[in-house]
Amino acid sequence: MNASPAAPAPATGRIVLLTTSHRVAPGLLSWPAWQALRTADRVLCADPDHPQLPYLREAGVTVETARPAARELVDLCADGGRTVVVVAGAEGEPELTDGLARLAGSGRGAMPELELLPGSYDLPGARLLDLVRVMDRIRAECPWSGTRTSEDLVKYGIEEVYELAEAIEEGDREALREELGDVLLQVVFHARIAEEDPDEPFSVDDVAGTIVEKLIHRHPHVFGDETAETPEEVKAHWLRTKAAEKRRESVTEGVPLGQPALALAAKLAGRARTAGIDVPPAGEGVGRELLALAARAEAEGTDPETALRAAARAYRDAIRAAEAAARGAEPVRRAE
Repeated sequence: MNASPAAPAPATGRIVLLTTSHRVAPGLLSWPAWQALRTADRVLCADPDHPQLPYLREAGVTVETARPAARELVDLCADGGRTVVVVAGAEGEPELTDGLARLAGSGRGAMPELELLPGSYDLPGARLLDLVRVMDRIRAECPWSGTRTSEDLVKYGIEEVYELAEAIEEGDREALREELGDVLLQVVFHARIAEEDPDEPFSVDDVAGTIVEKLIHRHPHVFGDETAETPEEVKAHWLRTKAAEKRRESVTEGVPLGQPALALAAKLAGRARTAGIDVPPAGEGVGRELLALAARAEAEGTDPETALRAAARAYRDAIRAAEAAARGAEPVRRAE
């Protein structure tokens, strides 16, 4: 009679790989993470500068600086069935986990229980902190970026916004994501430069804080007691609060004259119409006609700049079609 195969040896001990995110303030760990840390027989961390270490030690957790190999860690747990917590970053410890996987797959000897425990999670928008950190380093170490001024960057900001508009108009989702990032870079870059101003410095946090305050103040139907059921009512709230904030003497104040002429004409016409000011188009010739057309489009709810860009793209396509047809009828001759 053949003997039954031997049952696998029971697991001995427990290994907990505790991952943390540098995008979350140090010390902000989940309750399961704190439980694992407080009940562990040993707590190890390979990085002596890990941002969590001061807070763990302040909480009474003894942390040893060590980077054991997979075999060493398994043997450590086997000694009395210990629980060992390995504190790591968001990426974990790839070399260690690969080694543990090889040992488990070999079937040679008992393995401890293996647990991956996320100690903290990124909040929405947390990757923005990475962008700020990368921008800080580039500003400090890159010979080109380190010497730029906001004046130097103006042309790039304009180009990036136009490229963003093109991605939206073309319906290219991949390009849209990339161009949004390029525009965001401009914001962070300018804010980083502003930190160095000797007289009136401000940071990206100040920039974000300013727009948050503005959005809350201009949306009393969301954050306050007022109500708005239609987009028109929302716009009315916005204009009232903006007028009270700016205390402008003319509706034309705050309209940037450097924007494309068609958009500028529509913006001025819209400001005048909203304020109930009836002023006929000024100027002469084609300029007056274009101004009148832009004002009419704005009054009808059409953005003339967008409409003209769409017509221009269609015109471009028609030109290319005509060129292709011409090449088909009469092939292009190559130079001998």
